[in-house]
Amino acid sequence: MKKLCIIKLGTTYADMKSRFGDFEHWTQNGLDAPGAFVRIVDAKNGQGLPAPEKCAGAVLTGSHAMATDNAEWSVRTENWLKELLHVGVPVLGICYGHHLLARAAGGKAGYHPRGREVGTVQIRVFPGAAGSDPLFSAMPKRFFAHATHSQTVFKLPPGAVHLAQSDHDPYHAFRIGGRAWGVQFHPEFSAEIMRAYIDKQADDLIREGRSPEHLLQNVTPTPEAPAILSAFARLC
Repeated sequence: MKKLCIIKLGTTYADMKSRFGDFEHWTQNGLDAPGAFVRIVDAKNGQGLPAPEKCAGAVLTGSHAMATDNAEWSVRTENWLKELLHVGVPVLGICYGHHLLARAAGGKAGYHPRGREVGTVQIRVFPGAAGSDPLFSAMPKRFFAHATHSQTVFKLPPGAVHLAQSDHDPYHAFRIGGRAWGVQFHPEFSAEIMRAYIDKQADDLIREGRSPEHLLQNVTPTPEAPAILSAFARLC
């Protein structure tokens, strides 16, 4: 039986893990897929990536790493993505996974020139591009999602369809062909997880002249964003 593979590209902070679980747990909850259908692969810690023919689809998680560091495990995952794209396995890259997918398909990722984006942000969907998109066609034109990232996609892959943006980041979502998506935002985050990440970054935010208290006050539930995960699971 083919599995929907969650490719684990990192882990959250230890205290957050004890409270909320880890990236793969949040992702699996959002997918709302039967446990027997899901396989978790810890790529960052060297677990072997499955053959494309064993995958009903693949979701690549976020990470505290940076794609441009070109760590061995990251480059290996990026090359594996090229195989999946070649044979048409459905792919959803989240944050770090979004960056790897863009790079695998010929785009570019790196540090955002305006610095980090963190907190609950408004995502604007391009209705024309998203009108027939399997994941975004049912999304409202504007919805809120949680984000925390320093790196970004700053050049889309050739032929990619640009699906959504925020005020800070022009490339919050794109599609390659008909079966591969990258999203910069975190559809798997709850408001509690978002608040915990802001708390973790508080010292850095203060040094940047930003108010963690203001960001915390603006964190809200994001009921629309997880629909991206459940729609992807149905597609797989």
